[in-house]
Amino acid sequence: MPELITFGESMVLLTPPNIGALEDAGVFIRSMGGAESNFAIGAARLGASVGWFSRLGKDPFGMYMLKKIRGEGVDTSRVVFDPSYPTALMLKELKATGNPNVYYYRRGSAFSQMSPRDLDESYIAEAKILHITGITPALSDGCRETVFAALEMAKRNGTKVSFDPNIRLKLWSIEAARKVLFEIASRCDYFLPGEEELKLLFDTDEREQWIKRIIEMGVPCTVVKLGEEGCMLFENGHGTPIPGYTVARVVDTVGAGDGFAAGFLSSVLRGLSLDKAANAANAVGARCVTFHGDMEGLPTFEELATFMGTRGSEVER
Repeated sequence: MPELITFGESMVLLTPPNIGALEDAGVFIRSMGGAESNFAIGAARLGASVGWFSRLGKDPFGMYMLKKIRGEGVDTSRVVFDPSYPTALMLKELKATGNPNVYYYRRGSAFSQMSPRDLDESYIAEAKILHITGITPALSDGCRETVFAALEMAKRNGTKVSFDPNIRLKLWSIEAARKVLFEIASRCDYFLPGEEELKLLFDTDEREQWIKRIIEMGVPCTVVKLGEEGCMLFENGHGTPIPGYTVARVVDTVGAGDGFAAGFLSSVLRGLSLDKAANAANAVGARCVTFHGDMEGLPTFEELATFMGTRGSEVER
């Protein structure tokens, strides 16, 4: 059984080869995207024992993604194929700024039909950490019920919970998101938001204000992603800044947050201290933004060690 598990929707990703308006693109490169599968692949490349489960359409795209994720060393034994609904689709419009436009076609997908019946409690019980994102509860009522059922199973069995809010305002309003995401955050052991997400959740642009609110939440461990600044680690009511890594050029920011989570949790499972785990997470996120694609920049353990070479040996096994 894997030590680290996650679940969520993965989509076929179509991206033009060049920067420009999507409406003018005549050729697309096929790959895949999805926060949870990005995370699973990232953690597996770093040597963690990882499992990912989902519902995929019983179609060529669904089979492609299963083979791709399984080929990365991720356990996919709990994936379900649905013959009645399709695999979801997303398209990416590349921009010179490195922050692409993303278009989703996921309504009525196979994953949107997920329900608590799809959960295997023994799978969750055997894991050390269950990683959840805020995308899943936004996809359907059944998906939201599945997230909370998984949280209850984790609590019953002593499995720790990691939560990345991953706010997607194309899926729901911030008002609808706040109630659900705060409820999930209150039940987690590791909370991994970005600063821009905290500004939305707490309705403030002031860093001092969200820092105060984070401390008041009382989550055992919170790591706030601060972009090129790095991150801020909160433990026992105290915040510690962890400096980031400088890169020559940002190519594509999508997937960097998933890589951050993979770097952090895989390091925690290796027994690193939380500050060293946060440093490794910064390095994974920084490396990711130098590659095109959602998962192409996720490093292996050896690649991460090389990237971090100027900053010591925080990724030792």
